[in-house]
Amino acid sequence: MSITTFSSREFNQDTSKAKKAALNGPVFITDRGRPAHVLLSITDYERLVGKRASIVDLLAMPCPEHAHFEPVRAGAACLAERG
Repeated sequence: MSITTFSSREFNQDTSKAKKAALNGPVFITDRGRPAHVLLSITDYERLVGKRASIVDLLAMPCPEHAHFEPVRAGAACLAERG
């Protein structure tokens, strides 16, 4: 893994070169000589933050066999409450 540095001007003039460099390691982008941003490949980013679950994974609920659910129609619920 290598670290590459681009000035903001170099980055703006040749973004494809920066993207290619990011495949081999982080690319530091400087602003007035000071590091301001880091460009990472998606693989490096996911390794850094961990693979996140999708919304489908987060909403998926295991359905245990002992769970019992009987949906009640809204009209029936209102009538039952009124007695």
